[in-house]
Amino acid sequence: MGWLSMATRKELTAAAGARYRRSDRAKKTRILDEFVDITGFHRKHAMRALRGQEDARPGRRARRRVYNEAEHNALVLLWEAQTGSAASG
Repeated sequence: MGWLSMATRKELTAAAGARYRRSDRAKKTRILDEFVDITGFHRKHAMRALRGQEDARPGRRARRRVYNEAEHNALVLLWEAQTGSAASG
């Protein structure tokens, strides 16, 4: 496996992906093996790329962490104790 530019990887993914999506299981295995050897992608990532999935869980967002004031104060106290700093404020 050599170095591939992003444009080359996109072209390769588009070409192999079209063949992959219309192939039976045995052909998919061969296409996937070749694609992994050429690109160096992990197998699961390569399968998702060839299926045309950008993200494993589309539409999923990271949760915002919201602490009430008591929890926030407790976390600050623990952080200060761990780092040994006495923050004024």
